[in-house]
Amino acid sequence: MRPALIRTAALAVKELAHIRRDPQMLAFALLLPVVLLLLFGYAISFDLDHIPLAVVDRDQTADSRALARRMTAGDLFVPVADAPSAEAAVPLLRRDVARAALVIDDDYTRALRRGEPAPVQLLVDGADNSTAAVAMGYASAIAIGRVEVPGGLPYAVRSRALFNPALRSTIFIIPGLMALILVIIAVMLTALTVAREYERGSMEQLFATPTRRVEIILGKLAPYFVLGLVQVLLVLTAGVTLFDLPVRGSLLLLFGVASLFLLAMLGQGLLISVVTRSQMLASQVAVITTLLPALLLSGFIFPIEHMPLPLRVLANVFPASHLVEALRAILLRGNGPAAVAADCGAIAAFFAVMLALSIKRFQRVVGA
Repeated sequence: MRPALIRTAALAVKELAHIRRDPQMLAFALLLPVVLLLLFGYAISFDLDHIPLAVVDRDQTADSRALARRMTAGDLFVPVADAPSAEAAVPLLRRDVARAALVIDDDYTRALRRGEPAPVQLLVDGADNSTAAVAMGYASAIAIGRVEVPGGLPYAVRSRALFNPALRSTIFIIPGLMALILVIIAVMLTALTVAREYERGSMEQLFATPTRRVEIILGKLAPYFVLGLVQVLLVLTAGVTLFDLPVRGSLLLLFGVASLFLLAMLGQGLLISVVTRSQMLASQVAVITTLLPALLLSGFIFPIEHMPLPLRVLANVFPASHLVEALRAILLRGNGPAAVAADCGAIAAFFAVMLALSIKRFQRVVGA
């Protein structure tokens, strides 16, 4: 057992020396997380505000003006123009002067006085469907604010968002960003590193030594496992410092789940490298099988439950979707091990399959 550990450690030290002598790899590994976090945190946001609003007030009463003021009191709507009619507001939407138009009919106040539903219309630019949906929902909440119950009195509707009260998209994005970064580091670098050994012929030298396949695998992957944990720490620290990311759960549990995911991704990167044995082909296969699923099928940006059934099934095969869900459960909801047990089981199963296939394909004889 002791000689095996010595050989494995020697291979790990050798791999660390390669990493230290490659400044481009170090920059890629250590600067990329910060760059991606700043990009997604500041430049890409799903939070909507300052939507240009045209106001059509045909009632011209104190009540109608109060409604218009309520609509523009926050940061979501900004008044940019007044129009005499709904027909006159349509050209403003067509020319992109306004994205929405509030139309208050001339009997708005009379309807309020009679206790009837007051006629209010919101015209939105449906070319941007996400902005339109948010604008309509927000306008309904502040303009109506009541639900009529048949046979009873109107009930006030009050809502409260748990775990992310401000509904900030950055808080939603950062857990998915962690998964994306770990995929890039664990799969891409591992696949390229092992494939490079095949291209240079240095793998033959390893096969000529008493070192076993498992020792070569562990020695190659150990430095990238540590590097991945450093990545998690960097993103977590930057998220808490720059974006007030809440950490409501256990950090130990978080790093445990991240470690399991790293092992799964390292196993996948190793399998890609031993199958392709070419850096160019390995990078292409890694992008198709890891980066694209991590972006599109992990719940990072698009909710998995809204996808068609075949894509939902495929998304649950990739570990990235389980890591994103587990990180959100730990960081945002403060859940414990029981809440992430199923996700950890799925990641562990993926890791076992990748490791078994990698060991089987990692032949001691070059070209076998």
